[in-house]
Amino acid sequence: MNGRRLKATLRYSPPKGDATHMSLLKKLAGETAIYGLSSIVGRLLNYLLMPLYTRIFLQAEYGIVNELYAYTGFLMVLYIFRMETAFFRFGTPAEARNETFSTSFWSVLGSAGLFSLLIICFANPITNWLEYVPEQSVFVTMFGLILAFDTLAEIPLARLRLEHRAKRFALVRLTGIGLNIGFNLFFLLLCPWLLKQGIATDFIEKIYNREFGVGYIFLSNLIASTTVLLLLIPELRKVEWRFVPKLWKTMFFYAAPLILASMAGIVNEMLDRVLLKHLLPGDAKENLAQVGVYSASYKLAMLMSLVTQAFRYAAEPFFFANAKHKDAKILYADVTKYFTILGSATLLGVLLYLDLLKHLIGPDFWGGLHVVPILLFANLFLGLYYNVSIWYKLTDHTKLGGWIAVGGAVITIVLNIWWIPRIGYVGSAWATLICYAAMTTACWWLGRKYYPVNYDWLRMGGYVVLALVLYFGSDLLAQWAGYALPVKLAVNTVLMLGFFGMVWKIEGKGLKALG
Repeated sequence: MNGRRLKATLRYSPPKGDATHMSLLKKLAGETAIYGLSSIVGRLLNYLLMPLYTRIFLQAEYGIVNELYAYTGFLMVLYIFRMETAFFRFGTPAEARNETFSTSFWSVLGSAGLFSLLIICFANPITNWLEYVPEQSVFVTMFGLILAFDTLAEIPLARLRLEHRAKRFALVRLTGIGLNIGFNLFFLLLCPWLLKQGIATDFIEKIYNREFGVGYIFLSNLIASTTVLLLLIPELRKVEWRFVPKLWKTMFFYAAPLILASMAGIVNEMLDRVLLKHLLPGDAKENLAQVGVYSASYKLAMLMSLVTQAFRYAAEPFFFANAKHKDAKILYADVTKYFTILGSATLLGVLLYLDLLKHLIGPDFWGGLHVVPILLFANLFLGLYYNVSIWYKLTDHTKLGGWIAVGGAVITIVLNIWWIPRIGYVGSAWATLICYAAMTTACWWLGRKYYPVNYDWLRMGGYVVLALVLYFGSDLLAQWAGYALPVKLAVNTVLMLGFFGMVWKIEGKGLKALG
């Protein structure tokens, strides 16, 4: 392809008459908005628990919660064996959906049941290995049940996504989140208050024990996970009493490299909090406190993951469903561009209003805020990776995807081991950024051979650079002028509007068509 043709391709935008192209993008945008609304509302509601946790519990106590949940990602990969992605791959044709759905569910039921049974039976040894007190073994037991119920819900939820039933998906997820928050507030705030006021003392003393502490976080989650599974009974009724070994074998060999990729991805996302406890120079309690501080800041940076998560919920089945579209590659390039715009806006918004958002966590945890920009940028790269990695799923080159993820995991492990003893959790933050940037670059580079998509990297990079320039400009201006917080926020609002104005000037026609 000569330079002129390549340049024209990069600047391609569908003609006004190409209603199909724009309708597909509009449908994806609509579903992403629904998933995004449920994710944002759910995550924001969950964020309301952070001020509660970080004020009620000590840093080390909060570190226990984050350490256990850090293992969730590793274990969920073993529990589900990436059958949800295999379901998208082989269950997209309507005539194969029920058979694929049933085979996927029975496979997940077997793996989830086995692993949770092992966790429950060996709760005491696991508790000792984690260096918790013996009474906290019940946390491990509840954790095993939560994993089982959450995994069993994944395949029915995947079917909702595949069938574009975003509203039902959002309703189920939000109900679970609402129950989780409600029971947290009940056990951690209302029960102590009622006891203090002497109201319904006999009843409260039967269901509440102050010494249980962070255990109520796990109990609330368990109640919510159980309820979500019950709400999915209409979908579970579609599970047929049959398991197709030949189909399962095909699905397994397709998903097997993705299991490796997911495991490596979890290493990239979660291993830092596990290693911090063991590689920091302090004792176990001091290190857990640092894990708590880092995890609180990580959760602020995870606001970027709301965009990524909402996009993945809608985009993964969308990519499979439109793989045979005549302009599929152009479609995917446009999707990636709009994701980059949204991700850049999220990056800028969180950084410009960090002085407000930091109040979502307790003041004792503010010492880790300086890693938030690094982690936000890392999560933006992770979102780009999800976009550019679709080629190996569509072309069945999942082994290559697995090796890319393994490479990222090696980077994560090496850099964390090298940097944590020297610069603490700041090293973990930089390791996360370098890992995701390297994975995105490698995936795009290999994808050019197997499924070339002409992404407009110049324009996408421009939006990211614009966001960073506005943020650093705001920071330097605030230091130079020394103005009060209300003035700073007003200036930052003007900068945020300036970013949106620039985007509208460049992308206005396409955004109008999507709207």
